[in-house]
Amino acid sequence: MENWQAVFSIIIFISVIFLIMTEWVHLTIAALLGALLLVFANIMTLPEAVGYISKSHGTLGLFFGVMVLVRAFEPTNIFSYIATQIVILAQGNGKKLLLGIVVLVTPICAVLPNATTVMLLAPLIPPMAQEIGVNFVPLLILMVFVANSAGLLTLVGDPATFIVGDAVNISFLDYLWNLSLGGVLAVVSVMVTLPFLFRKIWNTRLDDLAELPHPQINHPRVLMVGGLIVSFVLIFFVIGESLPIPISPAAVALLGAALALLLSHHSRIDTVNNILKDVDWSTLIFFMSIFVLIGGLDKTGVIKGLSGILGTILGKNILLGSLVLLFLVGILSSVIPNIPLVVAMVPLLKQYIVNVGLAPAEVLASDYQGQFPPEVLPLFYAMMFGATLGGNGTLVGASSNIVAAGISEQHGRRISFKTFLHYGIPVMLLQLVTSAFYVLVRFLL
Repeated sequence: MENWQAVFSIIIFISVIFLIMTEWVHLTIAALLGALLLVFANIMTLPEAVGYISKSHGTLGLFFGVMVLVRAFEPTNIFSYIATQIVILAQGNGKKLLLGIVVLVTPICAVLPNATTVMLLAPLIPPMAQEIGVNFVPLLILMVFVANSAGLLTLVGDPATFIVGDAVNISFLDYLWNLSLGGVLAVVSVMVTLPFLFRKIWNTRLDDLAELPHPQINHPRVLMVGGLIVSFVLIFFVIGESLPIPISPAAVALLGAALALLLSHHSRIDTVNNILKDVDWSTLIFFMSIFVLIGGLDKTGVIKGLSGILGTILGKNILLGSLVLLFLVGILSSVIPNIPLVVAMVPLLKQYIVNVGLAPAEVLASDYQGQFPPEVLPLFYAMMFGATLGGNGTLVGASSNIVAAGISEQHGRRISFKTFLHYGIPVMLLQLVTSAFYVLVRFLL
């Protein structure tokens, strides 16, 4: 590919990130304009751009399905009701509320993708914060940190982790043995920051719980049927891909959304048009545009060139390579959503270990099912930690961050890039350093 196209793709990508950081334009507009400029500059055709979007159809289908599912049950008032119960359980204590969010989100994100968990639980946060009298934005950001971190507890907790693990044929049990402790340390790192980064909420106490509003459940019969639909969706999220005929999480979410729409329409608690109108289309369009921007870097050879530079610098030094990868991917993941980043980085890392003679050429085959040499696995483990935890650094670093920002905007408050950065950078740096020590001690010393 010609050099000017690679340079143009880099300039467009950096410009989009700059516009998002400075907040001169809305992040969706910035990403969409950047993607369209690649098309109009003929760096990629419109069918090619759609092709890059289609490669991530699972992510988009999952997000859309869960958005519809959550929105369909808003008329039942279930989110306000649960939020009130959580505040009562926390006894109006900000410290217990923060720790409660950690305890609530962590086990769920061990089995469900983190962005899915944020979509399901984030609607609880605004009414909960309103009842205790605090700003809900920090609580949403905390939920994102915990969701991203807890995604490291199992192989299926984070899409980026699953992509890397699947690429090197790591089993679920091997992952638990080798990497789950790193996920525990990541969650503990977030908990350590609570008294400092979330000081105002940590010290908040609601003395008279009797003054709390007590929302009532609307349409209880509809909610009972809705509970069955949600249970079906959650169960098949966990077991769907292991069935004799695999069912992807995206297909499960879309079927759940269709059933929720049918229930809403039949019970007349809301109209299909109203539900679909309230879907967070801005977030979906942002993701589509980002996939095209990453596709531009891929097609023009920018990412492949970075891999070559990596091989030249690192040689066969696994220890240095693992640490460099962890921090490099971590920093990149703070400005590039981690799903497209690892999709691009995995084949390049495979090529690197083959080029320097650390693995046979057979590992490059897409259908390779054998074991990778144990000595190269720390490189891939480091990529998992970097891609997942680096996403805590900035607003655009992980899909769950963007989802939380969209939900926040729907509830009347915008999470600015600067606000997220205030919380994200300390958490990300602490987690990357902690993970580096874990990889060093567990695998390299």
